[in-house]
Amino acid sequence: MDHYRRYALYYTPPPGEFADFGASWLGWDAVRGAPAPQPVLPGLDIAVLTAEPRRYGFHATLKAPFRLAEGQRAGDLIEGVEALAAQLRPVTLDGLALTRIGPFLALTPRGDEVPLNVLAAQVVERLDPLRAPLTEAERARRNPDRLTPRQRALLDAWGYPYVMDEFRFHMTLTGALDAATLDTVAALLAPRLAVVPRPFILDALSLMGEDATGRVRLIRRLSL
Repeated sequence: MDHYRRYALYYTPPPGEFADFGASWLGWDAVRGAPAPQPVLPGLDIAVLTAEPRRYGFHATLKAPFRLAEGQRAGDLIEGVEALAAQLRPVTLDGLALTRIGPFLALTPRGDEVPLNVLAAQVVERLDPLRAPLTEAERARRNPDRLTPRQRALLDAWGYPYVMDEFRFHMTLTGALDAATLDTVAALLAPRLAVVPRPFILDALSLMGEDATGRVRLIRRLSL
């Protein structure tokens, strides 16, 4: 497991229809670590529409990809995630809704998000001693000049600008698209979303590894 160049903590669905939908839609199964056949969309190239989120697989980010701090090994990270998962409680929401976030489509929570946001903040904070500080190049890739002052402060404190009060749970379904294409894809997605669980329960942390090709794979899914 030490061969991964970065690690992350995600929510990923348990095995079943929802997980199968996400793997097929994006074209990458992070559990098997292999491509998945994508559906055929009339007049659209789904491989192009989903190219950006494909490398990460179907997920919601809880702690963004990070390098291990000096002196830390993958085994230390596993122990830390196991200990954290044993202390956190599952979170239940009403469901997930197809939402336009800027130029892309994602599934976002329905219902009271406070417990979910608290859980995400704990994941970020409790595992942060295992994270290596950002290099200047890594910080620059986050385009700090385009961030708000608060987001820049979070980037410097936690290695990622969209945490704590800036966190928004979402499961990305497309890359950046124009408005007309977003409408078309949303209409094609709608009948496929019957597999979204209701209620939606987050009851596990997924430890992910990014390999040398930049693809993300599931290492271990730990129940809360």
